[in-house]
Amino acid sequence: MAHIVIIGASTGGLSAAYECREALDATHHVSVVSNTPIFHFVPSNPWVAVGWRKRADISFPLAPVLARRDIDFYDSGVTKIKPETNQVLLGDSTILTYDYLIIATGAKLAFEEIEGFGPQGYTQSICTVDHAEDSYRAWQQFLKNPGPIIVGAAQGASCFGPAYEYAMIMNRALRKAKIRDQVPITFVTPEPYLGHMGLGGVGDSKNLLESEFRKNDIKWITNARVKSFQQGSALVEEVNDHAETLKTHQVPFDYGMLIPAFKGVDCVADLGEELVNPRGFLKIDEFQRNPAYPNIYGVGVCVAIPPVEATALPVGAPKTGYMIESMAKAAIGNIQSAIAGQELQTRASLNAVCLADLGHTGAAFIALPQIPPRNWVWMKKGRWVQWAKIAFEKYFLYRMKRGLAESTYERCLLRCFGISKIK
Repeated sequence: MAHIVIIGASTGGLSAAYECREALDATHHVSVVSNTPIFHFVPSNPWVAVGWRKRADISFPLAPVLARRDIDFYDSGVTKIKPETNQVLLGDSTILTYDYLIIATGAKLAFEEIEGFGPQGYTQSICTVDHAEDSYRAWQQFLKNPGPIIVGAAQGASCFGPAYEYAMIMNRALRKAKIRDQVPITFVTPEPYLGHMGLGGVGDSKNLLESEFRKNDIKWITNARVKSFQQGSALVEEVNDHAETLKTHQVPFDYGMLIPAFKGVDCVADLGEELVNPRGFLKIDEFQRNPAYPNIYGVGVCVAIPPVEATALPVGAPKTGYMIESMAKAAIGNIQSAIAGQELQTRASLNAVCLADLGHTGAAFIALPQIPPRNWVWMKKGRWVQWAKIAFEKYFLYRMKRGLAESTYERCLLRCFGISKIK
């Protein structure tokens, strides 16, 4: 009998738990550890931040769902991982001994790397549902006394889609409130051009997003290095291809939200350079397995993936939900092989598939593989994408609440796109 411990219970960890329970018979023990008792659907956070969704709409308690699948659940978080003894120390001092460990913790938000950044400073966040709820409260106050907005991503960020979505969602919400004329919006990003998204662009993403921003009176600064935030103002340097400062901007704002850079959560970053890279992300091979400790696997945002290409400012490669689920399936497939004493063969597809709400319209893209050159690139815009994203949210939560495996993320995408398979 093997004990598989999974740290993290968001898209990666929960998918891994369901796939694990599906793949392995009841003689094997599966445990999930999280630092929160609830699952919440992260892609809906931009909607929460303007009041278009509530926490209850996008979340559910984990314990009952996991219990029905015969999966043990602990919500005290992890204090320390001890790979040399195959143990995990939990926040309540419980010690779990594992045969195989899957790390799916997500990332730590590195707000402290920029002065005045984040919810403890002068800007809001949509990275967690708690942050999104706080952002909505700040948004409600902002609507009473509107002014300039700064939105986008900080240098080192690797998750750009929500920044674009939130800019356009705020634009739509302001138009509906009939106060858009009182709110200048500036989009700030370290990307070398709009629509790069850490992917080197997808199809015509540059022209699409530039066009949408122009049509909706959103100004932008690319190759932007944010130096500091203070009350009402952000200091932003615009750099050239050699990261040399071309121009310094003082960007005024009464409401601000930028996606921060990520780094490894403490229990992962503390593992040391043999297991993690300098940013604290878990090193993995093509089988999602850590080279130093082959019974440790990594899934999702917590793993080290190199940037797609060199850029003037650090721009990380995103890990989309479809890719994260593929990593989870690969990890479980390889653990199943390892238990059976077979050679590991399963690799994640690492394709990028995304549905983005742009307020008055939507954009969808598929990049196979995520890193160019690609076998297939597809991008479309239209209101149907918004409807597809809403349908995706509902269907995804429906399946996850019921503990259904079999590629939940992929099934949702196939249904929303109306296709039989992703090439």
